[in-house]
Amino acid sequence: FAELGHTVTAVEPTPELLAEARRLHQQPAITWIDDSLPDLDHVHALGECYDVVMLTAVWMHLDQAQRERAMARVAPLVRPGGLMALSLRHGPVPAGRRMFDVTAVETRALAQRHGLETIFESQGASLLGGPAVWWDRLAFKAQR
Repeated sequence: FAELGHTVTAVEPTPELLAEARRLHQQPAITWIDDSLPDLDHVHALGECYDVVMLTAVWMHLDQAQRERAMARVAPLVRPGGLMALSLRHGPVPAGRRMFDVTAVETRALAQRHGLETIFESQGASLLGGPAVWWDRLAFKAQR
């Protein structure tokens, strides 16, 4: 997005991944923030709303209570008419990882309760992880 001329606020909670992301992506249009779901306190402290919010391969790492809290915190960050996209991984959980079985149905209902209308949904095989791994991809539009 930054290479296309957009201003990006990127969030990463893992120190090693954040350091590597900062090293790989040094564009001045990217602001890297050490923050995490479900609260995103540092992001909220910026007082910004965004045209696009992407939750890539993170939602299924939150338990149900955390997902409820996270949606309540993420939805207000999406500018009215803006988009939120997320992906849900399904299949065997890699050793040492914390993941929950999160359905698209649950996610659509939760988003709707927070003023986000589902505008896109697809399912597809994973490029990594073998044939037992597949993804739901969802996009929502802020109705507020």
